[in-house]
Amino acid sequence: MTSPETTAQDSTETPENDYLDEIPQDVEMSLFDHLEELRQRIFYSLISVAVGVIACFIAVKPIVQLLEIPARGVKFLQLAPGEFFFVSIKVAGYSGLVFSSPFILYQIIQFVLPGLTRRERRLIGPVVLGSTILFFVGLAFAYIALIPAALNFFINYGAGVVEQLWSIDKYFEFVLLLLFSTGLAFQIPVIQLLLGYLGIVSSRQMLSGWRSVILGAAVLGAVLTPSTDPLTQSLLAGAVLGLYFGGIGLVKLVGK
Repeated sequence: MTSPETTAQDSTETPENDYLDEIPQDVEMSLFDHLEELRQRIFYSLISVAVGVIACFIAVKPIVQLLEIPARGVKFLQLAPGEFFFVSIKVAGYSGLVFSSPFILYQIIQFVLPGLTRRERRLIGPVVLGSTILFFVGLAFAYIALIPAALNFFINYGAGVVEQLWSIDKYFEFVLLLLFSTGLAFQIPVIQLLLGYLGIVSSRQMLSGWRSVILGAAVLGAVLTPSTDPLTQSLLAGAVLGLYFGGIGLVKLVGK
């Protein structure tokens, strides 16, 4: 038999739950209206990327010089006509995408926001902020730790045998890939938080699979690292493990 206290508690909690599960400003839109809005959001995003790429291409030399800092003592060669020009386009493309990503994220939020309940909208701020911070922390980690470790390994391995003259195209292909793969790998806690909040996976279930996670981190470190040296792969795998177990702590903090 239900006690009066339980009935009173349920009656006070239900209106609040109903309020949080409501969709504010729910407006009926046809499929064509949704497609038109999606087209506009994609168009605005592409414009922002184009502006970012052009701006970064104008100031590409300081960006290139910044990315060359980890390769101390190495001389870069242009092995084909126009190689540095195409490298500049590649660097400007990646950099422009990074600088325009906040505006792209804003467009995505504006597109999905009308279909979210008040409860789901509460999650947008922390997820967006956390994802942005972790991505740039990943870029910094790759720039400060991973890239110097990988380059030092290759330089020391060939010391006294080969002169360090590197193709500028191959170098930036290596650096840019490592930067962005690390930034994406640092999104693991955000994914965990979303899965836990939606009730798909609990923190207990995440912790119970720690053996598989260790194996997966080692594989991920090998796949995402463009170099073959064990030091860089170990550093990335260790960072992935730290992020995963930190994500478990976040999921536990939100009561999941």
